[in-house]
Amino acid sequence: MSMTISEKILAAHAGRSELRPGELLEVTVDFALGNDITAPFAIEAFRQAGAKKVFDHERIALIPDHFTPNKDIASAMQVKAIREFAAEQNLTHYYEVGRMGIEHVLLPEQGLVLPGDVVIGADSHTCTYGALGAFATGVGSTDLAAAMMTGKIWFRVPHSIKFVFRGKLRTWVGGKDLILYTIGQIGVDGAHYGAMEFTGEVIDALPMSDRFSMSNMAIEAGAKVGIIAPDAITEQFVKERAKRSYQFYKSDADALYEHTYEWDVSGLEPMVALPHSPENVQPVTELPRIPIHQVVIGSCTNGRLEDLEQAAKILKGKKVAPGVRCVIIPATQQIYRQALKGGLLEIFIDAEAAVSTPTCGPCLGGHMGILAAGERAVATTNRNFVGRMGHPESEVYLSNPAVAAASAVAGYITHPDGI
Repeated sequence: MSMTISEKILAAHAGRSELRPGELLEVTVDFALGNDITAPFAIEAFRQAGAKKVFDHERIALIPDHFTPNKDIASAMQVKAIREFAAEQNLTHYYEVGRMGIEHVLLPEQGLVLPGDVVIGADSHTCTYGALGAFATGVGSTDLAAAMMTGKIWFRVPHSIKFVFRGKLRTWVGGKDLILYTIGQIGVDGAHYGAMEFTGEVIDALPMSDRFSMSNMAIEAGAKVGIIAPDAITEQFVKERAKRSYQFYKSDADALYEHTYEWDVSGLEPMVALPHSPENVQPVTELPRIPIHQVVIGSCTNGRLEDLEQAAKILKGKKVAPGVRCVIIPATQQIYRQALKGGLLEIFIDAEAAVSTPTCGPCLGGHMGILAAGERAVATTNRNFVGRMGHPESEVYLSNPAVAAASAVAGYITHPDGI
């Protein structure tokens, strides 16, 4: 029986030889995670259920990354709760300030989420790990509690949607632009509870950093997962990191899809999502001059070393425009160290940008870059809803790191070639 990659992974974890979209089934979980916002609720549910021990202390990660370093008393209490739970349960993978990173960058970096896995996280952007060829999705805190107790979870098998990208990408165009373009084409509910499967020669040529960016934002199209079949590029990434065995799956040639989209993206320009939706997408070259007040380069979408290197190419020898704040956030301590050794941090500081310790911070309007009323920001983050980064009368424009860096220098949203 022919199946897609998502169906094969779920079948393998349910002890089934075959299955079809729409079926309800219980599957084993390879890895589960929570953060400083969601984990306290999961811990509370865990205790209310009378549970005493997690199913496997090496298969759960708790990572305070959203409001850390603690921004106030409330966030400090949240982190205290998960720190104490991690110690009580002897969790191997608890990462805090000085050791932590943004969860969806840190876990692949540490080889903890792998191809062929079923991964759940009490965070919507858990779908990021689909870039590795894993079935990875966000769940609620009570679902996380159940998985921490049993190592299992119930899923309705999602329908699969294939996205085929043809051609060759232009300079300054990457995974962030591909996923913004895709969301612009199908809308924020265009893949509702579906498995978005990204394929084609453009995807085959993408480095892992761009693949992670694409899978990360599958949730912004309403998808359950955003998955890419693993290949030699995937193998190169995981082989020296993996802490356990893994398995590559791929879709059968005659697998059934609810819909197939096929685009030649050779002429694609860097894309920008305008307020207040990730589907409100336009090429940067078609925008009027839009003055800005802040730029944020980082997050689980674009805080990897390759993203910082792209920003550094733009910022080297230049200054952030007067009246503009530029905040740059390496996603993990390892990335921070690599950026330091590579001279990137010096470039950023010379450009009068601020460099932060790893944190989600401004992405969710937590801290480290809150917007006031009437302010506009260009961000390499994943959401630009009303009030997402601060005041409900502020505006967030989503872009790739090159556009963000160029806009920081220009003082308005612009193409990297425009400065």
